[in-house]
Amino acid sequence: MKYVRLQFSLVTGVCLAVLCLVSATAQAQLVCLPAPRLLTTMPMGGQAGTTFEVTISGEDIEDADELSFSHPGITAVPSVDKDGLPVPNKYTITIAQDFPLGIHEARVMTRLGVSSCRAFNVGRLPETSQTAANTTLETAKKLELNSICNAVMSRQKIDHYTFEAGKDQRVIVDCAAKGIDSKLDPVVIIADERGMDLVVERRGGMLDFKVPESGKYVIKVHGLTYDGGPFHFYRLAVKNVARDEIVPRMPSIKEVSAFSWPPAGLTDETLKPETEPNNARAEAQKITLPCDISGSFFPAADVDTFEFTAKKGEVWWVEVASERLGRPTDPSIVVQHVSGTGSELKITDLVELSDIPSPVKVSSNGYSYNGPPYNAGSSDIIGKVEIKQDGVHHLQIRDLFGGTRNDAKNIYRLVIRKAAPDFALVGWALHMNLRNGDRNALSKPIALRGGATMPLEVVVVRRDGFDGEIELFMENLPEGVTATGLKIGKGKSRGTMLISAAAGAPRGLTSAKFFGRATINDQVVTRPCALASMQWPVKNAWSEVPSPRLMADVPVSVCTSEQAPITIAPAEEKVWEVTAGEKLTIPLKHDRRSEFSGANITLNTYGEGFDRNKAFDAPLKADASEAVLDLATLKTPPGEYKIAFGGYAVVKYRDNPNAVALAETELKQAQQAATTLAAEAEKLQKQGDAAAKEAVAKAKTAQAAVTKADKQLQRATAKAKPKDIVDIIFSRPISIRVNPAKKAK
Repeated sequence: MKYVRLQFSLVTGVCLAVLCLVSATAQAQLVCLPAPRLLTTMPMGGQAGTTFEVTISGEDIEDADELSFSHPGITAVPSVDKDGLPVPNKYTITIAQDFPLGIHEARVMTRLGVSSCRAFNVGRLPETSQTAANTTLETAKKLELNSICNAVMSRQKIDHYTFEAGKDQRVIVDCAAKGIDSKLDPVVIIADERGMDLVVERRGGMLDFKVPESGKYVIKVHGLTYDGGPFHFYRLAVKNVARDEIVPRMPSIKEVSAFSWPPAGLTDETLKPETEPNNARAEAQKITLPCDISGSFFPAADVDTFEFTAKKGEVWWVEVASERLGRPTDPSIVVQHVSGTGSELKITDLVELSDIPSPVKVSSNGYSYNGPPYNAGSSDIIGKVEIKQDGVHHLQIRDLFGGTRNDAKNIYRLVIRKAAPDFALVGWALHMNLRNGDRNALSKPIALRGGATMPLEVVVVRRDGFDGEIELFMENLPEGVTATGLKIGKGKSRGTMLISAAAGAPRGLTSAKFFGRATINDQVVTRPCALASMQWPVKNAWSEVPSPRLMADVPVSVCTSEQAPITIAPAEEKVWEVTAGEKLTIPLKHDRRSEFSGANITLNTYGEGFDRNKAFDAPLKADASEAVLDLATLKTPPGEYKIAFGGYAVVKYRDNPNAVALAETELKQAQQAATTLAAEAEKLQKQGDAAAKEAVAKAKTAQAAVTKADKQLQRATAKAKPKDIVDIIFSRPISIRVNPAKKAK
């Protein structure tokens, strides 16, 4: 036997590491029950108004029967061969003519439910794909100006392309990789016809090329470390643009930090540009508050200075977006009071503003060891300025690391406003890790087994002093699926959303709506909650740093092919009542559908007002247990609450045992057919029949089918053998009413 230390990636102190006795088979470090994951589509996007074929690959998607997208304007049907039979993993895609351009999401529906998503880019330019090796100058693929090529980088290779352009034309070469979920760090080079380098971009940026002479030019693309493989895909755009045209990058996925931008109600109606020169105090750009300003950290080491007047006692809130706009920046602001002139000039620092802190402590190493692998904080700014005395004030904004960043695209938006209390929400699937070597950061689709409850961790960035509680809720769920929010308490940063599927829920998929609701200034305010996911399933972040991002929507599915290993629920579906200061005992029932390694599951309590409840053990081989809540210790005030109990268990998981029975049937049918055809061939041979040759060939084909069916049975049997997998187990949500204590007479 072997001890394995486990820990949930939650707020520090909420779920401490505990020791669990696990069998030696857990050395494989298998974490989380299998989930379908879409890993590649080829191509990775398409032109609006076209129809084309897409090939997909992934994990646990071999039985995928539907490819869908986050926008209904993209439709997909399985591709078929010349005989009308479906071609595995191929779909014919149609994009509507008036389709909105940009990043959308592709996903497949499988036996286990909906897969994780993959970015799918829709544009207006004609598209091609890399279908033959182009790793030499001689095999370079020709590209037309104003087109896009979808390609996959080969390891230790350089892809070559050619284009033709006239003298003084302005040609933009843009390579999308990280922004479309690729693992590629591209280096892009424009060379002359002989392959001699002219301009190079090594940071995944965009090349802006003025053609020196009419003729043919070469584009070379390779990985920064010459890495490659099926997950190192890219989209290469070659555009002919006007000299003064502002050319944006190809659309990109959004980092998790972007969820908190923009503030609700922000428009461009009052937006004003920053005016250079404004670096020196004497050149400060005069503004009046409130204001909304667009600017850029350009050129390198740029410092923008703004001057305004304000009165003592005024309070202003300052917000800056730059990193949340997708730029590699770290804005910093200093606000100062300025009085006197010349030798009498006096400058008094009022406040320095930088960084939006993460709502919860995050991992210090980029993986889920000492915190969640998702960072909802930002290097942008939300901060308060309290005016201490009347007069002139200067606000200086700079990029802390902009001394060597000489890029006009490093823009920012500066908003100074009176307090507008508000909030922004983001959630992600709860993560768990093994502390004896495993550092998993898995892309976890909301793919529910019947009887399962899946927890999402939800965090909030609060604006302008708002500290009220926030209710969480979901709409548009599949039949048989319910969602219960464990609210974010007053002044707190974290809550939990529980998504549960009934044991008999039918197979289904919807794009759910996820919200938070709060009362601000006596008004009920509802805000959307974004969903984040890992770009790739990282099973060991010692070897790969996880890359989380925001998703375009919230797909929720339920499957019927498997049931949850165990469902823990209150013995009665009711509101459990207790008097403040007393104990509440809740009997729990266990619907067990699997075997487990270990005798007990250690359950922690989740939910505002009860999350300090002492952890307790529930037996994994019994049909019932009890949870005891001591309100005298918890000091939970009177009110309505929702809670749940959560922990982990090592499941003896059998992967698709139904496939074994199906393979056995197919083998038996193949054997029967082979026996019949062999006997017929032998009979015809003895008779010297002319048809004997054809019969023998059919018998050999049938015997080959037996061999194939036998191998399929062996694979299905091996796959279905029980294996230990550590998984998160959450109870059904429980409603509690705490009544006021009776006053002594």
